[in-house]
Amino acid sequence: MGEALHHPGFYSFSSAKSNLTLFAEMLLSLRMDMDKLEKYYSGFWLDCPRGNNAFSYEERSNKRIYVAPVVQAGPAALQTSDKTAFSEIEGGLEYNRKGLENFLIFEHENKVVSIFDNHNHAFFFWMWGLKTGRVQLNSTLVHVDQHTDMRKPEDYFAISNDGDIDLQLAFEYTNYDLNVGNFIQPALKAGIFSDIHIIDSQAAFEKVLPEKYVLDVDLDIFADDMSYIDTDFKIERIRSYIKQTSFITFATSPYFVEQEVAIQMVKRLLAP
Repeated sequence: MGEALHHPGFYSFSSAKSNLTLFAEMLLSLRMDMDKLEKYYSGFWLDCPRGNNAFSYEERSNKRIYVAPVVQAGPAALQTSDKTAFSEIEGGLEYNRKGLENFLIFEHENKVVSIFDNHNHAFFFWMWGLKTGRVQLNSTLVHVDQHTDMRKPEDYFAISNDGDIDLQLAFEYTNYDLNVGNFIQPALKAGIFSDIHIIDSQAAFEKVLPEKYVLDVDLDIFADDMSYIDTDFKIERIRSYIKQTSFITFATSPYFVEQEVAIQMVKRLLAP
């Protein structure tokens, strides 16, 4: 098992130190923990029929998809890659969609934010958050998405009895066993979440949410298929969700929404 990461209380401030000193320690702790992510997400090609690359693999001419590296940078650094991140056959046509140049992780108003393209990567970042103490077991998940993503995978990920998490195994499971439609059930099964609120309709946006939760946003909520819900209303509601959480994952979902639209929307959601 990997060695547990430690940080000195991400949200606990000692009265013995100045707020400035404590804030600096918080950022240093976060930066040290984020440094460890680069060990796993360094950029690689998935060229076997596993994970997201399993969709229509035998029928496609393109046989590989790219998983981008993670860097510590804010939303201003978001840009579309020239590499295919998702391939699928639909209606007899092959679609090869470009993803993000880099996945991002950063601190935003005392919140940890990660941004990636295909949505199954949320599972790894939740596991990283759990291991570093930024996500608690049996949390509530608020899942804003055009889709429920509640399909069941063939295998589930187990956390050891002592609660330790092997991030290498979590990384491999995320990329080789999960796909964009089946990453939430294993998070529930592993005990990361004990409750979930799915926001996928006008009525769902109007519901009252609990006070504490992990927020997961798929930018395909702004896809053309979801245009029946007013864009400004969605932005207003999601921005209100952001204020109430300390851990956020964003997926730009290249197969379901244009990346330029996704990038524009995440910047609006995180704007001051």
